[in-house]
Amino acid sequence: MSRIESRPTDGLSYNTTEAKYWDRAGLEKEIERVFDICHGCRLCFNLCPSFPELFGAVDRNDGDVRKLTQAEKDRVIELCYGCKLCEVRCPYTPRDGHEFQLDFPRLMARAKAVKARELGLPLRERLLGNPDLLGRLGSLAPTLANLGAHNRLQRIVMEKTIGIHRDKKLPDFAAETFTNWVARVGLPKAPEDPAARAILFPTCFVNFYNTSPGRAAVSVLAKNRCAISCPKQNCCGMPALDSGNVEFAREQAQANVASMLPMVREGYKIAVLNPTCSLMMRLEYPTLLSGDEVKEFSAAVMDTHELLWTLKRDGKFNRDFRSTPGRVAYHVPCHLKAQQIGFRSRDLMRIIPGAEIVTVEACSAHDGTWAMKKEFFELSMKCGAKAFDGMRNAEARVMATDCPLSAIQIEQATGTHPLHPIEVLARAYEDGGFPDKVPEAPKQEGQ
Repeated sequence: MSRIESRPTDGLSYNTTEAKYWDRAGLEKEIERVFDICHGCRLCFNLCPSFPELFGAVDRNDGDVRKLTQAEKDRVIELCYGCKLCEVRCPYTPRDGHEFQLDFPRLMARAKAVKARELGLPLRERLLGNPDLLGRLGSLAPTLANLGAHNRLQRIVMEKTIGIHRDKKLPDFAAETFTNWVARVGLPKAPEDPAARAILFPTCFVNFYNTSPGRAAVSVLAKNRCAISCPKQNCCGMPALDSGNVEFAREQAQANVASMLPMVREGYKIAVLNPTCSLMMRLEYPTLLSGDEVKEFSAAVMDTHELLWTLKRDGKFNRDFRSTPGRVAYHVPCHLKAQQIGFRSRDLMRIIPGAEIVTVEACSAHDGTWAMKKEFFELSMKCGAKAFDGMRNAEARVMATDCPLSAIQIEQATGTHPLHPIEVLARAYEDGGFPDKVPEAPKQEGQ
């Protein structure tokens, strides 16, 4: 039997704008090649469920990936929830310049996209892939929508009709969206010589569900003398891309680029609150759109704390903290790690006098809409157990995570809702933001 070549086949493509990305035969060549490399390597054996499923299936077929049935391959693909941790760990990636050019999560995303184009998208994937639509509908009558989400009978009906697990904790709709709050209150006046210019991208979750991180970001950016803008924007497109709806994800990307690129050219950075959204706009938009404009846009995308860290680096960060959170259990989102920009939210919280940050590096396994689905919810809670235990065992006064969906997953498991790190900073700037005042700095000799 001939050996499977590890170097890329002529079917290699991770860019949706290439015609061969959509070629089924080319996709199958790459799946065979990548599955064979991963089976031989096994470095990612303890990450997402895809890898144990893959290794077991190949082992059952005498170690030959060519013997896998389509059902066995499909199971590996559907168990990939796009956390990207395997791409971070893998030594064979395009990012590392390796000749194998292996990007497992993008290959799985390609497989889902090709299948969606061939067979169409089920109703559930269309709904979950359009959070702006769901947010607008729920915001018409948020009290009623929230009552329905907590009603057992309605949740059973929801599970049977659209496949959302009856026990999955869902976020409550906000009484007032972040966009409406900005329109009502207004943004702070820009200082004459701002330390930075920031387009705040609050994300659809902050806009429709938990607006507190958005309001906290406005406060923190203002305290650090930033000019703040919040132009028209829509969902980053990651939920659509996750479901295989590439065309809709592309439309959302095009709209965001068109809206914000003019301000980028005026010197603004795009400060993003959710690591999934910053990853999408920074790393995935160039695979959805072609041309120099998207590269210019993506180069301006930053995590909000990454932007604040540049102020700290330049000696411009406001250290006038008034209260301290004490011990904080901080969960690192997978999509933050995947951007390889450091843990700047953790580093900024460490600056608060009296703060002690316990870092928990484990996947919560919410991963977009994956944990909401009836066939994956229970598995997601098992996969996230290490993160949940780490947060509990920290015995911290405050829990924090940058990812709003991880916050829901952690709250479901522990009963405690984590704050966004930007909320921790905002509270620490305020007298009474936390129960304890910041400790006084020790006096120097002679004072």
